[in-house]
Amino acid sequence: MTPRRPSPSRASKAAAPSLFDAPVADASLYQEVGESFPGASAASAIAVSTLTQTVKDVVEGAFIPLWVRGEVSDFKAHRNGHWYFCLRDMSSQLRCVVWSRDQRGIPAAPDDGMQVAVFGQLGVYAARGEMQFTVRRMEAEGDGLWRKALELTRLRLEADGLLAPERKRALPRHPRCIAVVTSASGAALRDIIAVTRRRAPGVRIVIAHAAVQGESAPDEICAALERVARWGCADLVIIGRGGGSREDLRAFDDERVARAVAGCPVPTISAVGHEVDISLCDLVADLRAPTPSAAAEAAVPSRDELTLELRGQRQRLVAAMDGCLYEPRRRALLASQELARSAARAIESRRTVLSALAGRLDALSPLATLGRGYAVATDGAGRTLASAADFASGQPFALRLRDGMVDAVTEGVRADVKRLGGT
Repeated sequence: MTPRRPSPSRASKAAAPSLFDAPVADASLYQEVGESFPGASAASAIAVSTLTQTVKDVVEGAFIPLWVRGEVSDFKAHRNGHWYFCLRDMSSQLRCVVWSRDQRGIPAAPDDGMQVAVFGQLGVYAARGEMQFTVRRMEAEGDGLWRKALELTRLRLEADGLLAPERKRALPRHPRCIAVVTSASGAALRDIIAVTRRRAPGVRIVIAHAAVQGESAPDEICAALERVARWGCADLVIIGRGGGSREDLRAFDDERVARAVAGCPVPTISAVGHEVDISLCDLVADLRAPTPSAAAEAAVPSRDELTLELRGQRQRLVAAMDGCLYEPRRRALLASQELARSAARAIESRRTVLSALAGRLDALSPLATLGRGYAVATDGAGRTLASAADFASGQPFALRLRDGMVDAVTEGVRADVKRLGGT
């Protein structure tokens, strides 16, 4: 039977091709169902939700509950209580979910890399159009090949002393240049630059680009660390990347990368993934930071921290100086007090002597004699006339009294008979 093609008038009315434009072998089927059949043309296109729900019904109706064996990967325990992970083998993977109500029959949450056999129902998550396996039971079959290999690598590093705490080096207090080994286009680098510029704008940042996931990542990371070592101008190295699945972070569990980090001549900070992710690089680095931003904060002190530190140093210095000067100050105070007392005693002693001398001088002073009513006779030249023999009749002289001078003339001279007789 020759398939009937749509008429030109019908073709002109259709804005988009329909299923009638399919190969000739299928045209008869489309002719039987007609363009009005759901999905047969653009006009009868079905909604995505309708298609995914139909697929869900078909898949869940085609498969009975069954056991599936594989390796657990990308396990995540959601805050709503459900578990999400992938079950994979050498060539395929299957998304799995364990609802919180089904976790009672499972002894513990599986670890990434663990070989398990799970029992459940294959279905479709219609909201995303993704196939997923709803797990109801789980039995572990082993630790998983990659986890076993990771543990063996850790034991070799530990046997070589690369995990020993005593080999950890102290980070420079104020680094001037920081080398960052990561992807130049990654979010981790932007976080490190932003935090460093905010805390210490004067620090120089040098980027040693390397792929941080994929098959070439271990070799590129080792090469970047080697370039930093040859350059020799970095004070500190930050190696890491942002978060991701366990497979995305696997390059930092490579033994070559771990040994390159341990052998770096510059102190290192490892910032791989998120806080819950711990890699071999974290174990061998001088410091492990939970995130790239935390690595930048640990690498450089902020200006506020420096201000507080300097303020504290100033207070300690002042306290130390006060402690050193306390005893000299005490001795100087005691000496000044003793000197003041000695000076007071000396002054008082001198004052007493001066008072005594002043008393004697006052007693011997002619002015004191005048004050008691006596007078002193002087001639015109100012010489004292102390004896009657110094006077002659008619001789002018002056009498110095307590409060002035009196001019006088000698009318006569009488000798003191008693005094003359006594002599």
